[in-house]
Amino acid sequence: MKKMFEKPRSMTCARTHYCSGCGHGLIHRIICEVIDELDIAGRVVAVAPVGCAVLAYDYWDFDTTEAAHGRTPAVATGIKRVLPDNVVFTYQGDGDLAAIGTAEIIHAANRGENISVIFVNNGVYGMTGGQMAPTTLLGQTTATSQFTRRADKEGFPIKILEMMKVLPGAVYLERTSVHSPKEVAKTKSAIMKSFNTQLGKKGFSMVEIISPCPTYWGMTPLESMERIEKEVIKVYPLGSVKDTLPQMSSSRTRGSIKPRNTICDRSPRSRG
Repeated sequence: MKKMFEKPRSMTCARTHYCSGCGHGLIHRIICEVIDELDIAGRVVAVAPVGCAVLAYDYWDFDTTEAAHGRTPAVATGIKRVLPDNVVFTYQGDGDLAAIGTAEIIHAANRGENISVIFVNNGVYGMTGGQMAPTTLLGQTTATSQFTRRADKEGFPIKILEMMKVLPGAVYLERTSVHSPKEVAKTKSAIMKSFNTQLGKKGFSMVEIISPCPTYWGMTPLESMERIEKEVIKVYPLGSVKDTLPQMSSSRTRGSIKPRNTICDRSPRSRG
């Protein structure tokens, strides 16, 4: 019987620590699928954030390091400049990237650092208890906005991609989601294009992914997916925000650039 669906090679068998319905696990898998299709696992270096995805290295069978809160782009910049032939990407939540790390992401993009950024926007601080994030919607209740987020008190939801659009160093910026199979496919294509942009040495790229957080939205997983469709994407519209490389492929270009540098042995790691 032909196997139609299987675990990506670059994904480990570790049991997830994420809540039911969380989008992080799905996004982790999409990244691994892209890496496998590009055949670049031996030269990838991921930089994980402080946040719900702090344990991303448990799930990825390729080189992954940690960064101090919000400093993920700075660490990625250093790795990429020392190892320019490696594929370096950051994986960040909205607290890590859009709050404490705003300076780092803006300046990395402005310098045109040849890295890829995966920005997961679920509208709350997840790891620390569901506090209001820069991306929390107006009218949304969180642990630190008990009277909901109000424009005259807490300000407006921040739109990082639209802010970065004016920076000449940012060459590809796209917002996607994982609330439906169709959007999952678009997310995979966007990540593929981001990695291909880096492989082509074209400059800074970032994919913002709207992701559900049923636990701190106070919803079932299904309700959280419906909320994205009905509410979230009206504030954060999906699609390309900036694309100076429309000819750059969003499909795999396996074997187009052969691996040269790796940081550690690629032999399978044992998992308890």
